[in-house]
This record gives sequence, C-alpha cells and structure tokens, in this order.
Amino acid sequence: MQKIYAPYVEETTVSFEYAAPSVAEFAARMRSVGKKHPVLVCEEAGETVGYAYTADAFERAAYAWSAELSVYLSRAFCGRGYGKKLVTAAEEILRLLGYHKLYSLVTEENGESVRFHLAMGYREVARFPEQGFKAGKWLAVVWLEKELCGREACARMPLFFPQADENAVRDILSRVSEA
Repeated sequence: MQKIYAPYVEETTVSFEYAAPSVAEFAARMRSVGKKHPVLVCEEAGETVGYAYTADAFERAAYAWSAELSVYLSRAFCGRGYGKKLVTAAEEILRLLGYHKLYSLVTEENGESVRFHLAMGYREVARFPEQGFKAGKWLAVVWLEKELCGREACARMPLFFPQADENAVRDILSRVSEA
C-alpha cells in the first residue's frame, strides 16, 4: 500500500504531504485507522492494486456520524473499476456501522477524482481556495459529500469497524468484488 501511496506524495499534488511515509510509518497509520474504521485492499493476481480507508472526519463527539474517505490506486490500474469497488465497499460498510455522512476532500487539480466522486453520487458542498502549498503553488480543495444513512442514524452511535457483524461485512465484500 505504501508503494501505491508514495508516488502520489512525491510526484503529484494529490496528497498534501511533502515526503512519503516509510513502510513502517504507513503500516502504523493503517493499524491505527483499523481500530475504528475499515481499511480495504484490492488485489489482482496477488498484487495490491489499490486501497481505501475511512477515518474520523472531525474530532468532536457531535461529528461521530461523519467519516472521511481516502482512495488510492496503482496508476497502472486506474480506470478499471477498482476505485468504484473500493468506494462502494467502504460506503456499504459505513452504512452497516451507522454513519450518516461520508466526505472526500480532493485537490482541485485532481479533476479525475472530482469527476469520479460526482459519478459515484457525491455532491460538491464547498470549494476552498489556497488551502495547501505544494509544488510551488497554492492549491484549492474540493469538499465532496455523500449521505449514507438518513437522519435516523443518530438513534445510536456508529459502531467501530471491529464491532461490525463479520458475516455482513464478508457479504458486502463478496457482493462488491463480484460486481
């Protein structure tokens, strides 16, 4: 997964990091995320071709029903439907867990990702100019949002991913991978 992420950091403005994390640091990040949120990996013939994960969108308790989505694909596998499968699986798992909103913050320069999210049913809710400085220029961020569960989601706190019904998660992953 780190090998997929590193070129986005080092060669593009997709990530606002300046230096790619080490393999050990990246693995620690994913372990930390996985304590509460799904970390999904897509493979083809034993090769990792992409991954997606969600994380808390905000820190305060009242935001508990919101999450942020990140998706990265090996450049050689873009445009083959893997991103759609990863996002669909993440969304369905978060619905199962009881999340109301899912956000994706995308660098405005990454028009491909903005178009992808819009095609997946996200809507643009904000555009923030000059949010990051990388590659010698100021970069805007597009904030995209998708409703997962209706307002009734607040009847209970969302579950942490490790609390999810394993059979339901397995069913989601199987269904999405066959689509």
